[in-house]
Amino acid sequence: MARFFASVAVAALLGVPAWAEVSDNKVRIGILNDQSGVYADFGGMGSVEAAKMAVEDFGGTVLDAPVEIVSADHQNKADIASNIARQWYDTEQVDAIMELTTSSVALAVQALSAEKKKIDLVTGAATADLTGKACSPYGFHWAYDTHALAVGTGGALVEDGGDSWFFLTADYAFGYSLEENTSAIVKEKGGTVLGSVRHPLAATDFSSFLLQAQSSGAKVVGLANAGLDTQNAIKQAAEFGIVQGGQRMAGLLFTLAEVHGLGLETAQGLTLTESFYWDRTDASREFANRFKERTGRMPNMVQAGTYSGVLHYLKAIKEAGTDETEAVAAKMRELPVSDAFAENGRVGPNGRMISDVYLMQVKSPAESKGEWDYYDIKATIPGDQAYLDPAKSGCPLVR
Repeated sequence: MARFFASVAVAALLGVPAWAEVSDNKVRIGILNDQSGVYADFGGMGSVEAAKMAVEDFGGTVLDAPVEIVSADHQNKADIASNIARQWYDTEQVDAIMELTTSSVALAVQALSAEKKKIDLVTGAATADLTGKACSPYGFHWAYDTHALAVGTGGALVEDGGDSWFFLTADYAFGYSLEENTSAIVKEKGGTVLGSVRHPLAATDFSSFLLQAQSSGAKVVGLANAGLDTQNAIKQAAEFGIVQGGQRMAGLLFTLAEVHGLGLETAQGLTLTESFYWDRTDASREFANRFKERTGRMPNMVQAGTYSGVLHYLKAIKEAGTDETEAVAAKMRELPVSDAFAENGRVGPNGRMISDVYLMQVKSPAESKGEWDYYDIKATIPGDQAYLDPAKSGCPLVR
């Protein structure tokens, strides 16, 4: 009680609301992702660095409390991620957990965060269920999701004549969601799905899966996977002459990091969808060049999205005058999103951050003007078209 009256007195002297305070006198944000496996380049330590940049750009403190970034590698295992998250919440006073590469991990940590009444903000996982049937009052989804990828890449290829599909699908929640969403878009636009095959996460030999895709006769082989899995599938597809035989490869979740890993000679001509490209605006170039100075690489949408998510969370704490979860979650839904990642974003009642996404085509080596000049932006897809209407998302919070 004495501490409360002391805080009231100090607040009065400073001219700020008496309730403007931070529990434990520090704000801790946990970046929980894959730092050593198949998605290490996809987000990894790059996302950790992006989070630190956001804290620095915000000023390092919020409501006079220092902001600290902590991080851990969940190894793409939901049980490990849940154990780390529980320890962070219960004993290390972590206020929010972000990034959460891998959909099975994100779903598990979001459920735990709802139980603990803590905020989670996903930038690395894809499943649209996070803001659909598995939504949470304290859960937010930034950067992209399987529905946006399906609308972007899937829709564009069907319209360009790729009206029959066969899927190579990662055998877990993300892959299923991406295949399901893309199949729906393909059929909606008049195309057909001839079949699919599932492969384990971190597969090294795609030969049997690619032979099935090749024998299907589908015009498009849809890769419902990500990271090194996508890179390896595309490399091995070249050995089987799949593209030379007239089929097209669609990297349904393919980012700048994976293009860099493959190189333009192999990746040229691929169609993909991202919600961020470093060379799109003055603001994105300024952020990306600072990121490259620290990491040696340009950011993809996951890393830039993490920067945006951390900034938004800190802005919400400042506007709420407290780091109390209910108040901050309400402000996160109320405040617009305007930063180097997205200049016209908004957060829906289901926690989905809605902003424009971009249909890209990978340049040929001859078209590229220098290092990291990898994309031609072929189309801008408005956020309202890319993402599900919250009222149709299946989120029970939205009535």
